[in-house]
Amino acid sequence: MKKTLTILSIASAMIFGTIGTTDAQKRKVRYADEQMDLMNFQHAVEVYREAYAKKPNYETAKKTAQAYEVLRDYDNTFDWWKTTVGEYEEATPGDYLQLLRYAQLTDRMSEARAVLESKGVGADSIQVAALLKLQGKRKVKVEGVEGLNSSGSDFTLAKDGNGNRYFTSDRGGTYPSKMPGIRIDGRNKIFSEEKQDYTDREYFSVYRQDGDGNVSEVVSNVPDTYNFSDPSYAGEQGLLFYSVTRGITKVRKNREIVVQPEIYYSKVNEDGTLEGFTPVPFNDSIGYAVMNPYVDEAAKRLYFTSDMPGGLGGTDLYYSEYDENMNFGTPVNLGATVNTPGNESHAFRNGDKFYFSSTGHRGLGGMDIFMADYSATGITNVENMGSPINSMADDFGYREVEQEEGRPEVYLSSNRKGGMGLDDIYSVEEVYKQFVARVIDCEGVVISDSYLATLRDKTHNGNVQTTRNGTGELTAELEPDSDFGIKISKPGYFSITDEEITTKGFEGDTLKREYQLIPIPYQLPVYVDIVYYDLDRYVIREDAKPVLDKLAELMGRYPFLDLLVGSHTDSRASEEYNIKLSNSRATAVTEYMAQYEIPAERIRLEWFGEQELINDCGDGVPCAESAHQLNRRSELVLEAFPDPSKQYEMPEELKGKDFCDPEDLFSQIQDEIAQIPTIYFDFDKSMLRNVHKKELERTAIMLKRMPNLMLYIEGHTDQRGDDAYNQKLSERRADAVKAYLTNRGIEENRMEEAWFGETRPVQDCSDGTCTPAMHQLNRRTELRIGKSQFTYSGRQKKVDVL
Repeated sequence: MKKTLTILSIASAMIFGTIGTTDAQKRKVRYADEQMDLMNFQHAVEVYREAYAKKPNYETAKKTAQAYEVLRDYDNTFDWWKTTVGEYEEATPGDYLQLLRYAQLTDRMSEARAVLESKGVGADSIQVAALLKLQGKRKVKVEGVEGLNSSGSDFTLAKDGNGNRYFTSDRGGTYPSKMPGIRIDGRNKIFSEEKQDYTDREYFSVYRQDGDGNVSEVVSNVPDTYNFSDPSYAGEQGLLFYSVTRGITKVRKNREIVVQPEIYYSKVNEDGTLEGFTPVPFNDSIGYAVMNPYVDEAAKRLYFTSDMPGGLGGTDLYYSEYDENMNFGTPVNLGATVNTPGNESHAFRNGDKFYFSSTGHRGLGGMDIFMADYSATGITNVENMGSPINSMADDFGYREVEQEEGRPEVYLSSNRKGGMGLDDIYSVEEVYKQFVARVIDCEGVVISDSYLATLRDKTHNGNVQTTRNGTGELTAELEPDSDFGIKISKPGYFSITDEEITTKGFEGDTLKREYQLIPIPYQLPVYVDIVYYDLDRYVIREDAKPVLDKLAELMGRYPFLDLLVGSHTDSRASEEYNIKLSNSRATAVTEYMAQYEIPAERIRLEWFGEQELINDCGDGVPCAESAHQLNRRSELVLEAFPDPSKQYEMPEELKGKDFCDPEDLFSQIQDEIAQIPTIYFDFDKSMLRNVHKKELERTAIMLKRMPNLMLYIEGHTDQRGDDAYNQKLSERRADAVKAYLTNRGIEENRMEEAWFGETRPVQDCSDGTCTPAMHQLNRRTELRIGKSQFTYSGRQKKVDVL
């Protein structure tokens, strides 16, 4: 039926034109025009060629080219357009475009360009760009469907609920006429009983391919059916809609009729046989065509093609709404957005996209497939789908067949070069792969606000366009057999880089990824230490050098760490003098670190003089030298990601680790670079040693700078003495640590205690064979940093720490 529309359109165009100057040439051209009108195309082209041989001219050359178009003899079509354009000044820009079209179809573009150049015609003046910009628009592979196509015409595929495929074909064979190519019955006025007279082929019929690939003919039960085509399946009611052309020979004794196609529908049995038949109420077999049904069950609409009165020209697309009882409403023309003075046909809808074929919209060939946006209020934004969906030939019958899983199967029909027959059914497969990435936050929720994603095709050296779908996921289309890299960045978050995206060897259709954007914990303290100075000096002491050496090693290993130096003095001397002294002490640290090539810009200095004493040794207060020593110090804090204005990459050392809270990152780095101290005690004592006060100073600084961290304090004893006494002693040792830190400004609710007496020794000394050093290891209070709270089991507390 599709070919019939195209043929009628061209045939009417053939009626007009100039005729040769001699009577013989005039008669031949006139006779050839009549044969075109009667659809005796092969005979017509032979007569046109004879007429041109007698009297060559532009009009006859053009008519010969157009006649070969109808016959789909593309090599001869190109040759005659080449003659039309190359030999005659009357040739128009439209003729030039036809020459280029068939040059592309026959791979003879160089010949076409040579003809145009010989006439001084530039490519821009014939709008070649308008033609070529539709080439390669979709990255899809279009291939003939194995097992469906024949040497004849095969088109318009539908699928039922059991996976059986229905399509149209005239594969039954040919019936040569006694007088080839000549008909005496006129324009479809009376049909031959066994064949289509203008092709000498069997009438179209609907065929069914079952799940095993077996093809059988579906028999129409509409009386006097000749052409039987355009299957469309309505799954909810198990109905097959189709077009038929009936064998009507007269109406009220009038044989001067043109029989038009109509739409019927029937119940489909499991074996593919049709049960009953019902026409749609707007059929008019003598007045106008009604054909190409498509049942849109979601919208309860029947779309169809018709040239009924009131259209925009040629054939238009209409729809009729129906109810559950198959009562049809008045046909509605889809309007000028879709319909043109040319021919529109073969409607289809899936979701918010509407597809149809047209000769009236700008296209590549005679009939192209177009896509538009669909909504309940109308159809907008008509767009040519480009090649390879469309070709230089006729393309129509676009269908998407839903699958139980995965993307739908896509089919179209075409008479493009390289097929098995006149029309073939083609499958359309996406060549590119879909890329879908969930970019989530720390709660696992897809991020809806803006971020920057740059996806690079490393194989073809270019960027790939990304979009956000309806659920906020990042999507893109990836070339096959290629490698890709992506970078995702958002201010205040670690940038994400993935260089391991590839479609090489990937057999699926969708590459899925999930990326987590993690907030950058700017100026996060991850390690604390202290160096001390002699009275009134700022020279780095020997006992401070191992501390600074360790810091330099860590900074060299981890470029995301910078050093914050806070320097202090005791209270002796004036405040002005002490400010200068603390400045000198801070500067001394910078100078010492320079020997390890740690640049000064990675060290941030602060100096406080005597303003932040850690004890009560203020002006005039008598204190021991050991107490003053605690004040003569530089607090050293390693900060991760120190610059709040900088966008940091995720450090290689931390990739693959799960952290969203700063405390998680702190714990990860602590595992890499430091241990919280263990506090040791003298035998039967709970008093803190001076050396451990320095270690607790480090712990206090860390807790102050990480306000969400908890400190877990576990007291222990050695195994000498009474169990009950040791239990109380371990409690006093834990209390001593907690009291010191409380005095240093750490809130009590951030410290949890547990005491275990002698029940958890480091060294088992129950047999009495331990040395004093082994006993010492058991007399301890262990400190752990974490976020979890204690749970209790009797008097003992179990600690769940990071």
